[in-house]
Amino acid sequence: MSFDVKRMIKFEHNIGGKEKQYRLYAGVAALAVAIFSGSIPLLLIGLLLAGTGFSGWCPAYSGLGKSTCEASSAADAPASDTDGNAH
Repeated sequence: MSFDVKRMIKFEHNIGGKEKQYRLYAGVAALAVAIFSGSIPLLLIGLLLAGTGFSGWCPAYSGLGKSTCEASSAADAPASDTDGNAH
């Protein structure tokens, strides 16, 4: 897996819904602990996690070409009638 710096600066959502929640919760928890303990590194980690969770974009994921967004949409799913049979 190669790291592409040019791809890293493109802003494209690459964090899925569940991961966004996990990052936000972990970031807020790290910020709370950092404030009470006075830990600067933990404060920076909390800010990074909360920021990437809020924005839905991770520059490291962009550089590596990774994405955790759900690729399926309603247009890709087969149509089904009321009894659940696909057409």
